[in-house]
Amino acid sequence: MISHLLADLSPTQTQMILQNAIAPRPIAFVSTIDEAGNINLSPFSFFNMFSANPPIVIFSPAKRVRDNTSKHTLENVLAIKECVINMVNYDMVQQISLASTDYPKGVNEFTKAGFTALPSDLVKPPRVKESPVQMECKVKEVIALGEGPGAGNLVIAEIIKIHISENILDAEGKIDPIKMEQVARLGGDWYSKITQDSLFKVAKPLTTKGVGVDAIPEIFRNAIFLTGNQLGKLGNVEQVPTLSVQEMQDLKIKDTESLQQQISHLTDADDLINAWKLMVANQN
Repeated sequence: MISHLLADLSPTQTQMILQNAIAPRPIAFVSTIDEAGNINLSPFSFFNMFSANPPIVIFSPAKRVRDNTSKHTLENVLAIKECVINMVNYDMVQQISLASTDYPKGVNEFTKAGFTALPSDLVKPPRVKESPVQMECKVKEVIALGEGPGAGNLVIAEIIKIHISENILDAEGKIDPIKMEQVARLGGDWYSKITQDSLFKVAKPLTTKGVGVDAIPEIFRNAIFLTGNQLGKLGNVEQVPTLSVQEMQDLKIKDTESLQQQISHLTDADDLINAWKLMVANQN
């Protein structure tokens, strides 16, 4: 494993490593306005939600690494403490990349990138019509994290109104990740796209407590045939099944390879109770 002391790296080296390692990241496509009424539109992948009550999102317009100057978005939210965060889907990704161009102050990226500006209801900056989810926000606070090149500025924004396209909703009125086709940022020129093939579900232990990986019989817990994901699934069951004497006899398998294959197959098929029964019956 390669290790680095970040104090020994340049801001450019640090940024390249972190942007590739901490990914994928959601993209905030932020519209702001200055005191003269000039509109700015720019994407930020240093972004996420941090609270539902109050509904808080944070994005970070970092200082430019090449010359340590501030971005227009930062200047705008310091002057007019409002913004709209527009979520990005695949249909917009080439245009949002174009909007990230470092145009001179006063240039409207809505026009340059070919987006349609919609009046917001409660804030001055406009919304992006093409965005499937648009969040009108009040800026609560801006926290500078440093003075040097690449230093972030946390823009803490409270969502006061959200607009959601009906086209991305499922039959229950929830946002469907497949219909939304959201994209995320990686490092360099790389992005990722949500597709059916890239999605999977993991059961959340919200109402039950899993027995834990440490409850799995040692002979199976330490065996190399079970992956970390399989161990996690097996550890997430609510209780270890109890077998009768007859069940113990019926489930005995002398062929180790066959036993391992069956446990692995049942786990992958989410038939966890039967996988556990095989482990309980064959742990000695």
